[in-house]
Amino acid sequence: MTEAAIDTRYLSAGANRYAAAADWGENGLVAFGADINVCLWNPSNTVGISQILSGHTAHVRAVKFLPRLQDEKSTYLVSGGDDQSLRVWAVNGETGAATCVQTLQEHTAPINYLAALKIPVGSTKRRIFVSGAADSTVKVWSLDVSSGQVTLLQTIKTAKKYFPLALALSPLNDEGTALILAVAGTTNIIQIFTASTTDDTQLEFTPQATLPGHENWIRSLDFIREKPKSEAESDILLASASQDKYIRIWRIHQGSALSMPTSAASDASAAAAALTPGPANKIHKIKVEGADPATNKYCIMFEALLLGHEDWIYTARWCRSPTSTTSDSGEGTLQLLSASADNSLSIWESDSESGIWITVARLGEVSREKGATTATGSIGGFWTGMWSPSGTTVITLGRTGSWRRWDWDNDDQAWKQNFAVSGHTRAVTGISWSRNGVYLLSTSSDQTTRLHAEWAATNPSQNTSTSKRTWHEMARPQIHGYDLNCIDSLSSTSFVSGADEKLMRVFTEPKAVARMLTRLTGTSSALSSSDFDSLPADAANIPVLGLSNKAIDVIDDDADASAAAGGPQDGGGGRGGDVTMQDRENMLDPASMVRKSALEIDHPPFEESLSRHTLWPEVEKLYGHGYEISCLAVSHPSSFSSLSSGSSGEKQKQKETHLVASACRAASLNHAVIRLFETDKWTELRPPLKAHTSTIHRLRFSSDNQYLLSVGKDRQWAVFQRDSDSNSSGAGYSLLQLNPKGHSRMILDAAWAPKSSSSSGEGGVDVFATAGRDKAVKIWVRKPSKPSSSSSSQQQEGEEEKKEEKFTLGLSLTEDQPITALDFASEPLSVTENGSSSTFLLAVGTESGKLSVLAIKVSGDGSEVSVAETYQVGEQLWLPKAVMQLAWRPRVRKGGDDDGDEGEKQQARELAIAGEDGSLRIYEISL
Repeated sequence: MTEAAIDTRYLSAGANRYAAAADWGENGLVAFGADINVCLWNPSNTVGISQILSGHTAHVRAVKFLPRLQDEKSTYLVSGGDDQSLRVWAVNGETGAATCVQTLQEHTAPINYLAALKIPVGSTKRRIFVSGAADSTVKVWSLDVSSGQVTLLQTIKTAKKYFPLALALSPLNDEGTALILAVAGTTNIIQIFTASTTDDTQLEFTPQATLPGHENWIRSLDFIREKPKSEAESDILLASASQDKYIRIWRIHQGSALSMPTSAASDASAAAAALTPGPANKIHKIKVEGADPATNKYCIMFEALLLGHEDWIYTARWCRSPTSTTSDSGEGTLQLLSASADNSLSIWESDSESGIWITVARLGEVSREKGATTATGSIGGFWTGMWSPSGTTVITLGRTGSWRRWDWDNDDQAWKQNFAVSGHTRAVTGISWSRNGVYLLSTSSDQTTRLHAEWAATNPSQNTSTSKRTWHEMARPQIHGYDLNCIDSLSSTSFVSGADEKLMRVFTEPKAVARMLTRLTGTSSALSSSDFDSLPADAANIPVLGLSNKAIDVIDDDADASAAAGGPQDGGGGRGGDVTMQDRENMLDPASMVRKSALEIDHPPFEESLSRHTLWPEVEKLYGHGYEISCLAVSHPSSFSSLSSGSSGEKQKQKETHLVASACRAASLNHAVIRLFETDKWTELRPPLKAHTSTIHRLRFSSDNQYLLSVGKDRQWAVFQRDSDSNSSGAGYSLLQLNPKGHSRMILDAAWAPKSSSSSGEGGVDVFATAGRDKAVKIWVRKPSKPSSSSSSQQQEGEEEKKEEKFTLGLSLTEDQPITALDFASEPLSVTENGSSSTFLLAVGTESGKLSVLAIKVSGDGSEVSVAETYQVGEQLWLPKAVMQLAWRPRVRKGGDDDGDEGEKQQARELAIAGEDGSLRIYEISL
């Protein structure tokens, strides 16, 4: 077993849609939950996600960084989720590596929220944090940094059926000897607790007050000192955000109650008093048990009511931002960032003269282009909003699991949008490289098809070295209404996909996306001028009431999008006149009309461009199956000249034609068939191929298209051979061999090894691998045909050839888990000079997420098959759930820029990995 040098080239995962599932640490890292993982991302680095932490067994709902002192090497991160456990991670400040140091199993229900004290307390510099869960408890924890161990200090029980959804923890004084805890959730009140930290051995919060006023569940709480640290005797402000669409600000003042709020917000307070009942304006007196009696009394008063959002507010976070020009101190003006389901981020600031809280910036979708009725227009609101530690960047999370980012531009004194990270939010069910290897396509149960490619950054303003190419989502060709199951590339500009519907859809790249990909990837040779001119449309759009992407033309930047969308024209100022059902089906969303400048960019697209402007037009639908599509495969580029016409003397240019093989979910013989479609006229070649009795899981064409391999739930594999007469009236393939006992349990995946020549020069060895739930990988070999001998009888020759036509088992390997995915690299790892043997690279993925890479050596005559080498993949690179599909990147030939030397000493291969955990990964393996 050899340790392979593996470099992580790309990590992609969509964030979980929970308000507390992300946090931005002082070290510059953003940690967010993605399915059962925790992802680490540095927004200042174009690489994107740097690490995926696995350990949880259910969705991660809450993530929180703990404060770090300057002399400490590690930053601690706490995460919690539906598995009812808390995991404590130590992130090394030098290497960035993160390890789980402790797992806590005290809660008995999913953990909804985490909050941490921003300063260490006590002589031992303990880190205090709290967790709230659906078991109606709030637990207080203490982390001892010296030992890395967490201890439970207190359990606070809330009322029955009252789940904490928001927590906030803050010191009441500069020394940190008095603490205040705010708890809110599935009710309209805020509970206030206080505790003293004078005793290092214990910490106990006691209830002090209940703050009414909100009219619905409370989603977010956050404390901050009103004045900078340089000023003493500062009050503390508490912001609470609710599903009632309002934000309330509360003032915590030391000593007796004030006659009026100390800030000049008299007008705002008067307006709030008019809108809320009397008890909401009550002054609440609290004290800290066990603290100095002279300084342990505080009062809480309602300060202001912030109105402006049109839907639920999920988060409200404070920041002393340096971006405001109204600040008189060097530490920045106090600002509040709110994220709402109305698709907007608002930045609030108190007016220096009147004290009224006003919106100084509004980001997101606030115009007429919300498009709430379409799949591409509606982003489902913003689930969380966060400040960077410096206050110069804000990020937010939308329904698609993608992040949006804005940076403050000092020159223009405005917020400028920048690209961020994105990914699938559910299992990645299929992946396929483009034929030229420039980009990778992925489909998912989140009903999207996404295109990922390398960005060759050439813009100096991005502060990116051009020698380091980074991967990003560059387009979203398909946004569907059904879960997508499979995909394969037809060419470098088209693909076919299958979903939980009875048909397949064929898409072709639009010109606007082709130009953008050429510019961003630096692959000017990806498309010839004739290929570019043959592309069917400038862009694509989805009709308001449709599922099919329709080809459209781009419009000028100053054109009327509503008119271009095909809506009814109303010259009389009425409601548009009579609108037929056909008109409604053909109407396009004005928000997603593509303007000429939309994709003329020098950076990866923003989220709104991905979801609206990078769709691919649908050119064909392939019908025939009776149930949901389970798998499909496209033949390799070869000599399929024209299966529908036999005349070669026509002046019609020979056209490269592919075959699309497909299967659907089946419980009977009638549906367990393989249907073939040719791409010249997009017709089905009948009759369908029959061999299986149940659902087919994988279809694969051999590299020379001579064979079609199918494996399925019925535990058998079948090989179909291409007919010698390509113009026959049949389907072009006929059954060569059926093995009903290929595996003892269902077969989940199969793959062909690349074709290699034999030592005798008479063809080559045909090799394929199968794997399934019996935990076995089996290598099957068909020996090359031998030239006929004049000394042998005709009968013996026929029997010998017939025997050699069969595939036989050459090697069987066993794993410790069911094997869910495998794939051979498209080129042999090595071939001996005389062709006496070839070595193929095989990647294997299991149901538990384990990855391994094997070098399979096959003799030239196919008589010997062995494992030449096993390349170890580190456990930290495994997936936490099943590997859904593996795909080696085909060799990309670029002028003077290849994957290394042509020699055999060092080869770099890139492997794409689709995970059930929603992650998409690309590993570069140097051999």
